[in-house]
Amino acid sequence: MKNLLLLCVLLLSTGLFAQSGYEKAMAAGLQQIKDAKTSNEMSSASAYFERIANSEKTNWLPYYYAALTNNLAGWMDETADKDKVSAKTNELIAQADALSKDNSEIYCLKQMSAVMAMSVDPMARWQTYGMEASSALDKAKKLDPTNPRPYMLEAQTTFYTPEQFGGGKAVAKPIFEKSVRMFEAFKPASDLSPTWGLDQAQEGLANCQ
Repeated sequence: MKNLLLLCVLLLSTGLFAQSGYEKAMAAGLQQIKDAKTSNEMSSASAYFERIANSEKTNWLPYYYAALTNNLAGWMDETADKDKVSAKTNELIAQADALSKDNSEIYCLKQMSAVMAMSVDPMARWQTYGMEASSALDKAKKLDPTNPRPYMLEAQTTFYTPEQFGGGKAVAKPIFEKSVRMFEAFKPASDLSPTWGLDQAQEGLANCQ
């Protein structure tokens, strides 16, 4: 009986240490995102999260952050092949989606990837990728009405849409304002859950003044 109890303690301890190791690795990756100043540094963060994801294989968050940072790296590099970046982002999104269905945060990534693909040729691709992006945001809002990121992304898209197509500063401003209010009230599910977006919302709002 004593040996059995000792074995149970060891197994529980191993599990706790493994989880602690995962959390430390994820926290280190999140710090990489904060510190990234170049496309290469952001790409390194993406590769780091993908390694965690391929090792963990049961949690959607590493795939999520790998997709997010891959997308961000693509925007930071003006010479990047946006179609290739979007395709890689979609692969990572699909893996996150398989582990966490109907997740508002993942639908935000779907919108971001669609916008990147559309940016290659906005006039020719609007019908396909513009609708895909809009649909993803609608789904993200419905899945979690408290999530401020869909509204921040909507405001960004509206800001850069020409006025003759229903966009511009005046239309984007109240959406940015709403997202900022929502960020102030938002409570992440855990220390590793997505919290990004407030800085972008505040910057966008300032640009609308």
